[in-house]
Amino acid sequence: MLEALAKPSTEELTLQKRESLWTKAWVKFKRDKIGLISFFVVAVYFTVALLVWTGFIAQDWDEMMGASFSAPTTEHWFGTNINGQDIFQRATYSTKTAFEVGLTVAIFATLVGAGFGCITGYFSGSVLDEFILWIMNSIDCIPYFLMVAAIAVAFDDSPYSMHFAMTLAFWTGTARVVRGEVIKLKSMEFVEAAHSLGVPTYRVIFKHLMPNTMHLLLVDMTLLFITAIKSEVILSFLGLGIKDSISWGLMISEASSDVTAGHFANFFAASGLLFVLVLAFNLFSDSLQDALDPRKV
Repeated sequence: MLEALAKPSTEELTLQKRESLWTKAWVKFKRDKIGLISFFVVAVYFTVALLVWTGFIAQDWDEMMGASFSAPTTEHWFGTNINGQDIFQRATYSTKTAFEVGLTVAIFATLVGAGFGCITGYFSGSVLDEFILWIMNSIDCIPYFLMVAAIAVAFDDSPYSMHFAMTLAFWTGTARVVRGEVIKLKSMEFVEAAHSLGVPTYRVIFKHLMPNTMHLLLVDMTLLFITAIKSEVILSFLGLGIKDSISWGLMISEASSDVTAGHFANFFAASGLLFVLVLAFNLFSDSLQDALDPRKV
């Protein structure tokens, strides 16, 4: 009887295993210098986005503050565009737009994908699984930009139509990853122990199985974040994205006529900031994936 009391429960063993995974991942990530540098760069961008959100910087991005195409000065670091608007402030404010779109889409697409992935994985081979997989395959068959255009028209140019369209398009990838992991996990001992104790099915799925896919969801969320930012830039460049604000995509679209006239500041400001963020976040995502991979020491 004493041995039974001293023996940790299945839930405690699962928690210890999860804590061990995160501890080892943190140790491995701290050894990765490229990962740390890229994380620092992303943190700088995020800090800038927070300062814009809170109203401390770049609040005059839409005001005409000088002559058209003025050269860089101490007042206007990147010069001005054709309308006399400060390019530096517009590029800085676009950082907030990028994080707003990226975080919104990544969080919602990951949550939806995780939920459906756990359900299809747990009920794999059933009619429910086949039905959800059919929906996922149907969504994947629709050209992405056509879907965004159709949703934008259906929502009557709502500012959230692009977010909804991206979430609808991106959750299927997360669901497939989670489904495969849950199919592997559901035959393990801690799930069988939960069933033997009479734990309801929904608690098994969302309390025991989903937490054990968090390492996959975290990596997938970082990938969705940067995919959403790049998609927003392309959509805004094509006129299907941001309408009532400013973004790097809109700046590049505006710069298409500036470049032919020999003015490159607008283009380099937007594309340069986008390039550094995408590169840093991709490197950070790779380092995070390596750190969370239990097969790598």
